[in-house]
This record gives sequence, structure tokens and C-alpha cells, in this order.
Amino acid sequence: MIKRLFKALKEAVKGKPLAIRSTKWENVRKSHLKAFPVCAACGCDYQLQVHHIVPFHIDKSLELEPTNLITLCEGSGEHQCHLNIGHLGNFKNYNPQVIEDAKKFLERIKN
Repeated sequence: MIKRLFKALKEAVKGKPLAIRSTKWENVRKSHLKAFPVCAACGCDYQLQVHHIVPFHIDKSLELEPTNLITLCEGSGEHQCHLNIGHLGNFKNYNPQVIEDAKKFLERIKN
């Protein structure tokens, strides 16, 4: 519990809302990354985050729901899809159209 609280506080310092994750989160996260090992928006395969489409601090019941997850990168420069596409440039925001926006961005990269 202390470890999860510390991680939540660390994320809050970055500007993300304060929320303590389920003890099952790490297993769900690993399974998701195994099934979806590249960023849905740019196709890169490093510094990946499992992003909640509806943030779990808004709806805790969706925290572990596979259909509420998308892989986005959290790199630097153009590879900040988690921040820019998932949170519209600010971790206090969320993008309900993240799946559609990620597909559009990936298509632009491919073309």
C-alpha cells in the first residue's frame, strides 16, 4: 500500500490527478502491453504507457477494463503521444476521442 501511495504522489507531482491504483493494475498493464506492444498513435515501441481512455480517477470501475486501455508513448519531442493525444497537452485533461485521434495521427505518419 505504501508503494502504491508513493507512486500516486509521484504522478501527482507531474500534474496527474491523485489516484491509487488497484493491486491488479500491474498484471493488467503487462498483459495489455504484450497484446499491444507499440504506440497506437506513432507506432514506436519504447517508453510506452497504458493510457486509460476514461481516466480511472473519474470512473474507478474502468481501471482494469481492457476496452478502456490504449498504448501510447511517453517519450520526448514528437513522441509524447500520451501527453499530447491522450491528455490534449495537459495531464489534467483527457481526450474521449483518443482512439480516433491516435488512428488519424498514425495515418498521417504513414503517409
